[in-house]
This record gives sequence, structure tokens and C-alpha cells, in this order.
Amino acid sequence: MAITLKILHAALDSTPYGCPDCASAAFTLDGDRFDRSPARGSCGNGHNWEDPLITVADLKAIKAASTGREKPEDADLFEITIGGAVLAGELYPEVTAEDVKAVARVYWRKLIKPAIRKQKRRAVRAVTQPVKTAARNGAAAAKAGALEAAWTVQAGGYEPDPDHTPEPINPCPACKGNGKHAIETRLHTTTTAPCLVCSGTGEID
Repeated sequence: MAITLKILHAALDSTPYGCPDCASAAFTLDGDRFDRSPARGSCGNGHNWEDPLITVADLKAIKAASTGREKPEDADLFEITIGGAVLAGELYPEVTAEDVKAVARVYWRKLIKPAIRKQKRRAVRAVTQPVKTAARNGAAAAKAGALEAAWTVQAGGYEPDPDHTPEPINPCPACKGNGKHAIETRLHTTTTAPCLVCSGTGEID
């Protein structure tokens, strides 16, 4: 049965053990179904090699000795002895149920929950804003009314001034104040037309 191990980092008797070409600490070891076969190594930089020390049996021993992970903060560590030398390191973490839960919690806390709160605030504003606007407008109208009443009382009310003389209205120069124009025609029975100047403001300056 074939076996594959992804190693984050390893050391042989405290000496870093990695890719022989680029010294990459992270690499993958593959083995076939024969225990005495050497493991095949590969790294992320495209290098491949036949490991001179580790066999398929050693890969199985590493897998059996690994601590595994129960919580997201756990590391999957291993330590075995090969020919009197200690090979120790850390395996690439496999996803566990706790990892999925942790990701879900982060997703809920940082993305979903703030979005829900934002939608709630938007809905509340949509309901309360018209009420607040109407209240402000009503308060402004009441304040204006109160100021007007106070000013009226202070000024002595709205009694008309008996000495007030209205401004004279300038007669329309087109119709001379008649409000209409005479029409000389044999096609219509109407002999006059209203003055558009007078029918507008009643005066022209």
C-alpha cells in the first residue's frame, strides 16, 4: 500500500533535513508498497530525489509515531530512530473537525455577524428616519410659530396702519390700463382680446 507524508520541517540528530538541492525545509515523501524500498522525495521548487536514508518502512513508522492533532493549535509531531540517528520533525497538519469549526467561527465573527448587524441598523434607520424627520419638522414649525407669536405680542399685534397708503399701480402702456385690446376683424364676432400684461401681474414697471 502506497504512503505519502508531507513534512513541514525535520532534523536528523538536530541537523536540518530537507531537499538536497535547495535545502527547502518543507518536502513530501512518497513510498510504494514495499517496506525496503527507498522513499521518493519532492519539494515545492520542483526537485525530486531518492532518499538515501528513509525507506517505506520508516514512512510507516513516522506515521505511527506522529502525535496527530485534536485542536487547531496542536502540531502533528513525530520522532523515530533510523540507524541510531534520531529523525524528528513536524508533519503538515491534516484538516480536523475542530479546524472546520474554528474557520466557521472566524467566518461568523468577522464576516457574517457584522453584515447582519449592518442590515439591522439599515432596517432600523429606514423605519425611524421618517419619524425623526417629521418630529424635527414639527418641532421647527412649532418653534417658528412660537417666535412669530412672541414677535406679534412684542410688536403690538397685526392691527392695520390707518395712515398706510398703497403703492400706486403703473398702468399698462400697451392697453393704457383698460385690460383689453380692440380687434378690427370681419372673421370673428369677438371685437376685443384681453391684455396679457394686465392679466399677469396687473401692472408693468
